[in-house]
Amino acid sequence: MPVQPTTAMILAAGLGVRMRPLTDKMPKPLVPVAGKPLLDHVLDRLTDVGVTKVIVNVHYLPDQIIGHVASRKQPNVIISDERDAVLGTGGGVVKALPLLGDKPFYHLNSDTMWIDGVDSNLQRLAAAFDPSRMDILLLMAPTASSIGYTGNGDYAMNADGTLRKRKELQVVPFVYAGVAIISPAIFANSPQGEFSLTKIFDAANEKDRLFGLRLDGLWMHVGTPDAVKAAEQALLQSAA
Repeated sequence: MPVQPTTAMILAAGLGVRMRPLTDKMPKPLVPVAGKPLLDHVLDRLTDVGVTKVIVNVHYLPDQIIGHVASRKQPNVIISDERDAVLGTGGGVVKALPLLGDKPFYHLNSDTMWIDGVDSNLQRLAAAFDPSRMDILLLMAPTASSIGYTGNGDYAMNADGTLRKRKELQVVPFVYAGVAIISPAIFANSPQGEFSLTKIFDAANEKDRLFGLRLDGLWMHVGTPDAVKAAEQALLQSAA
């Protein structure tokens, strides 16, 4: 039986360098898109699918984020404070593990936005996650139809959902959409300090326990000021 995670982690500790000048005096998760901060877009999505506890890590201009989430009633936001050390995407999760518990949890980038298709992509991830076969299930967006993404993709995806990582100079059809379900057990032998979550993805991939689910709808990578405008336009069109 699929289990809907009730806990999540949002990565919100980045410096937002590519988002300058918008991030000169504001952390990237608080940059508004269509009148609402990026972080609130993600928190609202999680609330909609019954997530009650969200860990948000902070490093750059942390007090702004701490102050912003203090007024939220739902979900319960717990801060993982990284202002004293840069831990990277992987190290940040390791620090937060005591808060996340021992069950699979949602993991999201604070700059990911999407428009759902017929069904909620967070619920689709939960329905597809099989802990007997998977350590990590990534939401995968088609590169050709995504907004704000110009790279060569991250993975090719087999019919059964298993992923093949892009080799150098290769172009593949899917990009990681910044949304996943992760089993905390995969971090059992992780290093302390700074490291990238990519190491954890690669470790799961080597054991054939890294899977992907194709996003139903439209993904928007809001990483630059221009991408903010493109995302706002897409949101306006979807609401029309």
